[in-house]
Amino acid sequence: YFMKKYLFISLTILVINILSFNAMGQNEIKAGDSDTLCILWTSGDPDVANKMVFMYSQGAIRNGWWKHVEFIVWGPSQQLISENEEIQKEIKKMMLAGIKFDACKACADMYCVSDKLIDVGIDVRYMGIALTEILKSNKKLMTF
Repeated sequence: YFMKKYLFISLTILVINILSFNAMGQNEIKAGDSDTLCILWTSGDPDVANKMVFMYSQGAIRNGWWKHVEFIVWGPSQQLISENEEIQKEIKKMMLAGIKFDACKACADMYCVSDKLIDVGIDVRYMGIALTEILKSNKKLMTF
């Protein structure tokens, strides 16, 4: 009887420990993961910008989910920035929080918005090599 009771208690403790360990691991960021999140933002949709891209990136910095957040603004998102003052204000706010913004010069020149992006504070440069380096690195990339 004693042996069965001891075995039952031991197994119960083991199961509780395993379940607790698994539950803890789901909320923790693993050491060694990249501390940089890169966001490739191509959408010209202001709802995508305001209700997902900006919300997540600001939360990521504010809550410490990522140490660094870097945006690559490419294509239609560049035109949205050049035309939408609310988007511009939001980007400036994110820059003050430490979020970095780069824009593809080739696309910005096609849209004729390089100067407007520079006025917002965005670094406008050729991004093909930079994007390739991100893809080959341990940085994480989200695309919108």
